[in-house]
Amino acid sequence: MFEQLQNLEKHYQELERFLASYETVSDKEQYNKYAKELSGLKEPVSLFREYKRIIKEIKDLEIALGEKDDDEFLTLARTELQDLKNKKLDLEQRLKNILAGEDGSVGRDVIVEIRQGTGGMEAGLFAAGLYRMYTKYAARKGWSIEPMAAHPTELGGFKEIVFSVKGKDAYKRIRFESGVHRVQRVPATEAQGRIHTSTATVAVLIEPEEVDLAIDPKDIRIDTYRSSGPGGQHMQKTDSAVRITHLPTGTVVACQDERSQLKNKNRAMRILRAKILDMRQQEESKKISETRKSQIGSGDRSEKIRTYNFPDRRVTDHRINLTLHKLEAILEGDLDELSDALIKASEIKTHESR
Repeated sequence: MFEQLQNLEKHYQELERFLASYETVSDKEQYNKYAKELSGLKEPVSLFREYKRIIKEIKDLEIALGEKDDDEFLTLARTELQDLKNKKLDLEQRLKNILAGEDGSVGRDVIVEIRQGTGGMEAGLFAAGLYRMYTKYAARKGWSIEPMAAHPTELGGFKEIVFSVKGKDAYKRIRFESGVHRVQRVPATEAQGRIHTSTATVAVLIEPEEVDLAIDPKDIRIDTYRSSGPGGQHMQKTDSAVRITHLPTGTVVACQDERSQLKNKNRAMRILRAKILDMRQQEESKKISETRKSQIGSGDRSEKIRTYNFPDRRVTDHRINLTLHKLEAILEGDLDELSDALIKASEIKTHESR
């Protein structure tokens, strides 16, 4: 482990030198590439440097303990030594988790897909509510949101909404949102005041770069058509909407929100890459049963992960049996308590499985 971390630190220093050179600064594409890689290495390198500092302090304190005979000093030094050893163990575990690849995708951007589930129009409104919740959360964290594809319903909900999230720790905090979200509330259209149960599914996909996943042009079919939307002066008079089909897997992605066919095509390709990469990762994960058991939930899109109960103003995450009586705050984007609990539970289960 120590050798791996030394190599990471060495590479980190090389990247710092590259970014400081005139040639790199003058090449925007190369600069962004190195800057992103440097950002991804910052956490493990910082932890490693802290780890080395604590090891040195432990050695220095052990030497001092062998040379001193003052009882008061020895008592304080032994207490401090134990604290340092506990910190060392904690850092070792965190570094092992990173080297094991648990956080290998933490620095990546993500694409989130929300779809209405059971419940008709109410499910579409719930999907819109989840989209609003995530955009509010992104604003709190300083992340940027880019809408990519949307299929709205007549009442202002969504049959499907796809968007990208970019920012520090976006994947780390959003990855556990994948699954079925359930809402229990009285719909505005319900005259009898009865509580309805509706669902929406959320899929969190890592957004791959072209180097991560190359798609052979022969494997895709691109169809263009006139996008649907408001009439009048805004009516589309060109075939700007794009539908891309990945022939080997049958995966279909359609984008029509932009008036430019090229922009719609680029967005559709980004979503397609993310979906295909996710399919491959899901297939690989199924082969590694022990790894699957160590995760929070199975990651299956059909697994019910959370309930939003309006009458009791509570939110329950079923994977970790956590109930919070702060429904309104959560729907306004206050997701950190849920996110922190899920991250901690994942780390504990990963540690126990080793």
